[in-house]
Order: sequence, then C-alpha cells, then structure tokens
Amino acid sequence: MAGPSCAASPPAARTGQRVVLVHGFLETGNTFKMLKERLEKRGIECFVPRLNPSDGRGGLETLALHLKHDIDAKFGPEDPISIVAFSMGGVISRQYLQVLGGAARCQKFITISSPHHGTNAAWLYPTKGVEEMRPGSEFLANLERTQGALGDMPVTSYRTPLDLIILPPSNSVWSRAENLAVPALLHPLMLTDTRVIDGVEQRLVK
Repeated sequence: MAGPSCAASPPAARTGQRVVLVHGFLETGNTFKMLKERLEKRGIECFVPRLNPSDGRGGLETLALHLKHDIDAKFGPEDPISIVAFSMGGVISRQYLQVLGGAARCQKFITISSPHHGTNAAWLYPTKGVEEMRPGSEFLANLERTQGALGDMPVTSYRTPLDLIILPPSNSVWSRAENLAVPALLHPLMLTDTRVIDGVEQRLVK
C-alpha cells in the first residue's frame, strides 16, 4: 500500500505586494536566501537585482541608476514596491529613492547594517563607490540633504553594535528612521538572524 503523499505544499498565493532586496558590497544577493524564502511564504513577490560591479568601482550613483533600470524593467515604472537593503545596498537605495524619484512608488524602506554616515572600513578599499562610503563624503552629505524626498514613508534601520564593517557601528543610526539594535556577532550574520528576519517580515506585512 502506498504511503502518504510527500508532495510539497503549494506556493502561497501572491498578495500583490512586491519587495526589492538590494544586496551589499562584493555580494550577489544569495545572502537574502532566508529572508526571501520567508517573504515568499507570505505570498510576497521578491526581486533581487544584481549590483554590478559589486565592488562599487563605477560609483554608487551609477549603481543606483542600474537599480532603477532593473526595478522598472521588472515591475514597470510606477507599480508600488518596498525595499529591503543590506549594507552598501542601503545607501544605493537611498540614492534611488531620494535623488532618482524612487520614493514616489516606495511604500516601506528597511536597511540592515547600512553605513548611513559612512564607515572607516572604507579607507581600506580604493574604488570610487567605497570612497563615497567614507565618513564626510559628498555623496553621503547629499543623501543627508535630500532625505526630505522620502516624505512620510516608514523607514527602519537595523544595526548590530558588534559590527566590524560599519565602523563605528553607530554610523548605521539614521535620524530619519526607526533604529533597532540586534546584537548579531558579525556584519553578515544580520541577514540570518531570526530577530532581524522576524522584524522585517512583521514590518512588511502589517
């Protein structure tokens, strides 16, 4: 006699909600695997564009233009989205939202371990995009000047006080955002920390 069926559960019905997951420095987006699977179980459509070159050699403004192109190609130029961005992806996403008009379509914006005020670790790598993540850069100053373009959009910034990439770790604190500290042991572990994943999920579905 045949045993019980082991067929996989059908995918959750799409809710119509779309989330763009923007990866960080020297990444491909694979680090979003756990979060992406969690959101897709909720019926949320996820898109992970590839930032190329991921070392920022062409500058963060160029990567933001590529991000806008990829989002428009995937979802059209006007359909609502939310953005979850990790590390360098957070400041690239801010450029897209604040300078390139993306705020007009974005419902919620969440950053995870992003250098909103730069990082001293950026002095160790020579590309243009990394130089723009140095504290006091003109790129970061312009993000500060233009953050009013976000309007009343809900914004959240997660950080770990133990970060060894965002130096000092307090540079992930952003006055415009709801700031939440999660003591993950390392910068990349923020994307696998269930406290972060649970919180991001809750903020996107409420």
